[in-house]
Amino acid sequence: MNSPQRKTESTADNRYLSATHEVINQPRPLENYNLYEQDTALREAVLREGAGFANDDLSQFGAWAGQADTIDLGNQANANKPSFRTHDRYGHRVDEVTFHPAYHELMRVALENGLHSSPWTNPGKGAHVARAAKYYLHSQVEAAHCCPITMTFAAIPSIQNQPDLAKLWAPKILANEYDSRNVPDTDKTSVTIGMAMTEKQGGSDVRANTTVAYPTGQEGPGQPYELVGHKWFVSAPMCDAFLVLAQTTSGLSCFLMPRWRPDGTKNPWQVQQLKNKMGNVANASSEVEIRGALAWMVGEEGRGVRTIIEMVAMTRFDCMIGSAAGMRQAVAQASHHCHNRSAFGATLSDQPLMQNVLADLIIENEAALAYTMRVARAMDNQNNEHERLLARLATPVGKYWICKRTPNHAYEAMECIGGSGVMEDCIMPRLFRESPVNAIWEGSGNVQCLDTLRALQKEPETLDAFFKEAAEARGTDRRFDQFLAQLQHDFADISDFQYRARNLVDRMALTMQGSLLLRFGDKNVADAFCASRLQSSGGMNYGNLPSGTNPAAIIKRGTPVVG
Repeated sequence: MNSPQRKTESTADNRYLSATHEVINQPRPLENYNLYEQDTALREAVLREGAGFANDDLSQFGAWAGQADTIDLGNQANANKPSFRTHDRYGHRVDEVTFHPAYHELMRVALENGLHSSPWTNPGKGAHVARAAKYYLHSQVEAAHCCPITMTFAAIPSIQNQPDLAKLWAPKILANEYDSRNVPDTDKTSVTIGMAMTEKQGGSDVRANTTVAYPTGQEGPGQPYELVGHKWFVSAPMCDAFLVLAQTTSGLSCFLMPRWRPDGTKNPWQVQQLKNKMGNVANASSEVEIRGALAWMVGEEGRGVRTIIEMVAMTRFDCMIGSAAGMRQAVAQASHHCHNRSAFGATLSDQPLMQNVLADLIIENEAALAYTMRVARAMDNQNNEHERLLARLATPVGKYWICKRTPNHAYEAMECIGGSGVMEDCIMPRLFRESPVNAIWEGSGNVQCLDTLRALQKEPETLDAFFKEAAEARGTDRRFDQFLAQLQHDFADISDFQYRARNLVDRMALTMQGSLLLRFGDKNVADAFCASRLQSSGGMNYGNLPSGTNPAAIIKRGTPVVG
């Protein structure tokens, strides 16, 4: 019997047998680039709105925000949810939330860069604009941790209603440092501030709140009370103190409630559980019960909404910044991918239909940014009556529109990337899950529309200021002129405004965005905006730019270049 002949020569080298293919036609990750220098629209807005002095600082910050190690901080903070424990091993109530070190590092950078304080510590021309630009960059790294930054920033106008409390708390609130320790505020030189408004039975209807404040002695502003009740949604429960709404004999009032009493004992403010959210994962949100917690009245008794609304207005503005930033990061990812990947014989960003979608996404982002930064300039000039009135009306309109446009924007950007954009090891799923948050928090869409109506009723001059500002672009584009005229005509009768509010507020936002882009924006962006938003082209989804626009120029302008 013949034995099989031993094979002495391979038909193929084993090295080639183990290599099934070479990975080609895939873009590099979007990292190690300067978020500020690669964002033409942002740089233009910073100069236009009066913050050119901050250009070098923003460039340095943009370089940090684009580093691979920085981007990974956002990934780590979201991959490791906060954990909560009610008691320590000896049975003492601690109500402690533990965060991943990446979260603390992002908080440290934010606070040390004054994202919670700079317009208050260094007020003046361009202060809010510069801060908004830096917040815009920072929230692209990781949006969830920006919640306590925003609330700390926004607390100052409300706390200043009570000068004696502001004297004690403002220096620590405004300190540009971060102290994450779970210790009394008396042992800290810097603190963060949260907000506790909503309850189970009312939600946005805070006048239905049942939490009660009992005076411990003398009653009135600045005096101590003990609070009993609950709060249904409290984000960032590790903040050092909270602005809280509670009922007194005179009605709903505002209180400053620290987590620790002055004697160093724990205030009986007890976290029941952390919310299990679909997004905003790195930020802890909680349900709490208040069992006689010591707090001090802020502002006039019975006027708690009026006192805390100044904080709410600021947080709504940050929602605009955050949503516009989410759009920017989404379209940066999409345009980078399409610039570096080919299909059907051409680079994706050179394919006509993909050009239409990408350009449309960039237009949406630039319109949101232009609107937001114009409001920032108005905030820098509140001593000017036109600017004050404009900010009052433009804030709820912008918060409603920009935040509401973000979820579909995130989805379309994800679709541009395709299957790899759905994978959890890239930022796109996080951007998508984060995208509805700002539209719901700090007052949902209907609440913003009702606040717009409230502004018109209490100060009718706000509408005059809004239309005066928008009309600055009159005569530059026929489509804009017609859109503006129709909107003004439809405001002649607002008897059923509440029913029609969404339609009117939609068009107010589009009118202001169109005006700003026509006056200050890129001509190709402005033309395509008017053609697609102000003149009906038959489609509501992204990718409906009509013929005659210049998508290639818009895409070139909006695509980050990684060296």
